[in-house]
Amino acid sequence: MRILVIHQVPYRKIDYHRAIDHDRHDVTYIGQPHRMADLPSELRCRRLVLDEGEELLDGILARTSRADGYEKVLSLSEFAMFEAWRVREHLGLPGPDLSQVERVRDKVSMKAALAGSGIRYPRFVAAPPACGPLPWSGRTVVKPRQGASSEGVTVYATAREALTAYRRLDDPREHQLEEYVEGDILHADGLVSDGELVHLVVSRYITKPVDFVTGTPLGSYQLPHDDEHFAFAARVVKALGIAEGCLHLEMFETPEKDLVFLEVANRVGGAGVITAHERHTGIHLPVHEIAIRLGLARPEPSGATGRYHAWLVFPGHHLPPGTTVDVTVPDHLAHHPCVDRLHRLGPDEPLPDHVTYQEWLVPVFVEASHRDSAVLGDFLRECVRSISVKPSASVEPSGSVEPSGSVEPSASVVAPASVESSASVVAPASVKSSASVVAPASVELSASVVAPASVELSASVVAPASVKSSASVVAPASVEPSAPAETAARVEPSAPAEPSAPAELRNVS
Repeated sequence: MRILVIHQVPYRKIDYHRAIDHDRHDVTYIGQPHRMADLPSELRCRRLVLDEGEELLDGILARTSRADGYEKVLSLSEFAMFEAWRVREHLGLPGPDLSQVERVRDKVSMKAALAGSGIRYPRFVAAPPACGPLPWSGRTVVKPRQGASSEGVTVYATAREALTAYRRLDDPREHQLEEYVEGDILHADGLVSDGELVHLVVSRYITKPVDFVTGTPLGSYQLPHDDEHFAFAARVVKALGIAEGCLHLEMFETPEKDLVFLEVANRVGGAGVITAHERHTGIHLPVHEIAIRLGLARPEPSGATGRYHAWLVFPGHHLPPGTTVDVTVPDHLAHHPCVDRLHRLGPDEPLPDHVTYQEWLVPVFVEASHRDSAVLGDFLRECVRSISVKPSASVEPSGSVEPSGSVEPSASVVAPASVESSASVVAPASVKSSASVVAPASVELSASVVAPASVELSASVVAPASVKSSASVVAPASVEPSAPAETAARVEPSAPAEPSAPAELRNVS
C-alpha cells in the first residue's frame, strides 16, 4: 500500500512502526522541518520536508499529485484535519467530507448536530444579536470554536460580562458563548470502526482543563467500566456520524450524576492518555487507530496490568522565559506504591514556551496506578496539594528515584523528605497571569484558529433548556480571582511567598 503520512504529532507518541510494516508498505512522511526531525533515522520511508515557515497545506499540495499513486492519507493531528480533507480531495481519495470534519473540529457544529438527539449539552450562542441579552444569566464561557488545550477559553461571572467581552473581540465570529455547566469533567477515550464504538475507557479529571492554562496542575485517573458512560459515548458517535479512528470525548458529570456533552475530538487524547490506556487495557490507541484507518487487522491486546492508571502534569509555560524552578516532591509521594514513573526536567532544560502536556517538556509529570480507582484518585489529589514547582535562581542537580510501582520507573528527581510544600505552582510577583480563567468584562481575548469559510455561523441558541449552568473557576468582575475550595492551587501573580494549601478536591462519584 502506498501511504502518505502528514506528520505532526511527535513520533514517540504514535510509534508508527508498531502499526505499519515499513518494509511491506511504501510510506511517505511529509511535514515541517521541526516535525520531520524526530523521525527515526533507520525508518525505511520517503521523507518530504517542507521549507522553513512554509504553510503545511501549500507545501503538501505543491509536492504531491494523483500521479504519485497514494492509496491512503494518514493524519492523526487535530490541527491538520481540514488540511487532510483538502489533500484527499487533491489526490482523489475517499475519506470524511468537510461536514464530517466540522462536526468533530468546530465546537458550534458539533453541538448543533446533537439537536434532537436527546443528548444533553450546554446552551450556546454562535453569533449573538447586536443588542439584547443571552438566553441565560449566570456564569458563561467564551471559547474559540476550533481551539484545543483550553487555550483562549475564559469564564465570566455573568452572561452580561461575557457578552460585553465577546463584542470587544477582534475576531468574535471565531468564538462562541456557552453556559457554564456545574460538575466534574470526565474524558472518554476509545476506538470507532465502521461507525460503531468498539472500545472505551473513561477517566475523571481531578482539576479543570481550563485552569491548566494559568498554572494549575492537570491530571486524571481511570474509572471502572460503566454501561451508562459507554452508552452515552456511543450515542454521541452515532449523532455526529463519526466513522472511524480514535475518540476523545469530554463530558460533564453533574452533582445529580447526569452526563452532559462538553466536546469531542476524532483523535487520540493527549497528556498521559496513550500510556495509561495501554497499561490498563493492553491496547495502544494510535496503533489500533492506524490499523482501522488503513484497513489492516487490529493486533490483539497484550500486557494489561490489571490496574487503573493515571497521569498528572505540572505546567511551566506560564512562567517567564528563562525561569528556573525548584521542584519539591515529598519523599512519601516519591516512593508511594502508586508511583510508576516520576519525570522532571533536568536543571539545564528550559521550561516550555507554549501550553503543552508532553511529559518530556513540563517540570513534573507523574504516572501512577493502583488496583482501586478511588485510591488512585486520592493519591493524585495529594500530589496536587503537596508537590511544588517554584521559580528560583538555580535548580538542584538531578538524581534518580526507584519508586515501588508496578512498572519500572524512569529517571526522576525528588527533594528530601524534610522539605514540605503545600503550593502547586507559584509565580514571582512580577508575573501576570497570561490567560485568566476569570476576567472582567473589559478583558480582550486573543484570536484562535480561523474556521473555514464553509462553516455556517448560526445566531440561534441550540440546546435543551433543562441544562443547568456551568463548570470551572469564576469570581465577580470586581474581585481578584483566587483558588476556590474545590480546586488545586493556581498561579498567583503575587509575592513569591508560598500560599497555603487548598482544600482537597472531593470525588463526587
